Amino acid sequence: MTKITNDTFLRAARGEETEHVPVWYMRQAGRSQAEYRKLKEKYSLFEITHQPELCAYVTKLPVDMYNVDAAILYKDIMTPLPALGVDVEIKSGIGPVIDQPIRSKADVEKLGEIDPEQDIPYVLETIKLLTEEQLTVPLIGFAGAPFTLASYMIEGGPSKNYHKTKAFMYAEPVAWFLLMDKLANMTIRYLKAQVQAGASALQIFDSWVGALSRADYQIYIKPTMEKIFTAMKEVNVPMILHGVGASHLVLEWNDLPLDVVGLDWRLPIKEARKLGVTKAVQGNLDPAVLIADWPTIEAKAKEILDQGMQQPGFIFNLGHGVFPEVNPDVLKKLTNFIHEYSKK
Repeated sequence: MTKITNDTFLRAARGEETEHVPVWYMRQAGRSQAEYRKLKEKYSLFEITHQPELCAYVTKLPVDMYNVDAAILYKDIMTPLPALGVDVEIKSGIGPVIDQPIRSKADVEKLGEIDPEQDIPYVLETIKLLTEEQLTVPLIGFAGAPFTLASYMIEGGPSKNYHKTKAFMYAEPVAWFLLMDKLANMTIRYLKAQVQAGASALQIFDSWVGALSRADYQIYIKPTMEKIFTAMKEVNVPMILHGVGASHLVLEWNDLPLDVVGLDWRLPIKEARKLGVTKAVQGNLDPAVLIADWPTIEAKAKEILDQGMQQPGFIFNLGHGVFPEVNPDVLKKLTNFIHEYSKK
């Protein structure tokens, strides 16, 4: 049984003082790593996540390579949807595609429920392998938020504007709230199972919720998120919420019973604090900066660190995920810089 010897990330997530600023990167597992690309020549994402030893290897790789303060489980936000009866295919260069999108209340009513032990045993097995035998840093489990999952289920795949999703939300409120409720119940069960298996923190990705206005968020989404975060309180692990292009929603998030507000690069940390964000914050280097020259990367990272270190409860991350063009050596150098610069 391994023991967490570096709990800096967990302490920062709880708003406690730390010896250095902890750092991890969204999509740190895979994408830009040569070892991962080699695996992808042989296996699909689906195949990797269904083989616990392989999935654990991919999850642990960035911890060993970059010396980050947390691991995030390698999987996709769509992983639990097949358990509900949603047929999802991850198409290369496109993303998740659903052949039979939701169009009516009857479609929502047909959705099943998740039984994690039965439906996603490979996810739980991967977590156990990592936390019982391999990791000495915390493992972050995760799930997609109901709005973001619903957007794929209604649009049938990725979207630039979410017109169909919003139209369904406005025109079919009864069906919409039923869908939110089913997805909330699934999320709670799914996340609780990850904690029981060994995850010591959780992140909910509401990647596309920035498409909604603040008023619509309050009516159509916030009650669902309150339900999820309130239910998760009983497992007593730090909870993070992250979205892209959602700066106008940070005070709504700060109001939720969560621990860490994830910021994208559009809103500086000092501005978030000035607006009234009192919880721990995570972020928020623009991932595009990672393909600039080192002096630029260092200057941008320093700016974020200087703002984040003004008070306890700061985790360094990107404003969105690592993309394939990023050189792994840059992430290693950046991690080292963050640790050194922020040492107390």
